[in-house]
Amino acid sequence: MTEERRMTLLIVAGLTAGLLGFSFITTGDLGDFAITVMSGLFQGMLLFLVASGLSIVFGLMDILNLAQGAFFMLGAYVGYEIHHAPGLMDAIPDANIRFVLSLIGAGAVGAVIGWMLERVMLRPLYVRPLFQLVLTFGVALVMLEGIKLVWGVRPRNWADTFSVLESSFTLFGQRFTLYRPFVILVGVALIFSIALLLNRTRIGIIIRAGVEDAEMVEALGINVRAVFTLVFTLGSAVAALGGGVAAPFLGASLELGNAFLLAAIAVVVLGGLGSYEGTAIASVLVGLSVAVVAKFTTQYINQPVWASITPMIVLVLILLIRPSGLFGKER
Repeated sequence: MTEERRMTLLIVAGLTAGLLGFSFITTGDLGDFAITVMSGLFQGMLLFLVASGLSIVFGLMDILNLAQGAFFMLGAYVGYEIHHAPGLMDAIPDANIRFVLSLIGAGAVGAVIGWMLERVMLRPLYVRPLFQLVLTFGVALVMLEGIKLVWGVRPRNWADTFSVLESSFTLFGQRFTLYRPFVILVGVALIFSIALLLNRTRIGIIIRAGVEDAEMVEALGINVRAVFTLVFTLGSAVAALGGGVAAPFLGASLELGNAFLLAAIAVVVLGGLGSYEGTAIASVLVGLSVAVVAKFTTQYINQPVWASITPMIVLVLILLIRPSGLFGKER
């Protein structure tokens, strides 16, 4: 382990310990402390479900996909629609099976749209980064208007419960829905799954080699453009899957995209541009920060607005110490 990496891990450990210690001291109750920690991990994993795809695409393709939040929002609507479709409810009465189908459907729709976006629109713009930003921002607006056209402007609240959503457990005298740890487990599983894909599989080796030296990989008979299409498709599918996971708890609304996109960009920069590991750690750090600040400001100063700007505050503080982010390298 290098000295720089050791210092970064010490910074992360110190910040995490400081947040947890501050939360425990200000709450003074194990039950309230458990609520804050559970909320922080839950929010951190939701952030990661958006930021992971953003980090993968930027880290491997140098494309900052401003439509990532729109894919998250679309996944929430698609997941809701599949789970609550009258015909499907009659054909498959078991809500647990429909929930699994809703996640598969959300990820599949995100993958298809992501594939089309990369093949038709982004591929000619690889040499023009500024145009990529404008294009993905425009795609996000088009997707927002498309969702308004199909589902209208009324938010969709999850009505048909299933086992994980309606089950609960008690910790330190506080009752929690089982869905919170479920989302946390999904996020953790995604962290390790994508890490294994990128570092321990043949396709992962090809992806990383194509980023480092595309001409050499093409000389070996590998279609690098197809590899990049796969990467962008994966990033879009992960974001849409995240929306499907979030929908039972947050519902589906037009505000989901922007609400998570800004925080996800902050997380990607905070973790270090292009560092998948940094994105995962930064997501948890920001999630805990938001939960701790929300609890403190609500309890003592009645200014909940501080929680919404906490990701940017954490970003600024970290960049003052590490201008390249926690695990980033000078680019």
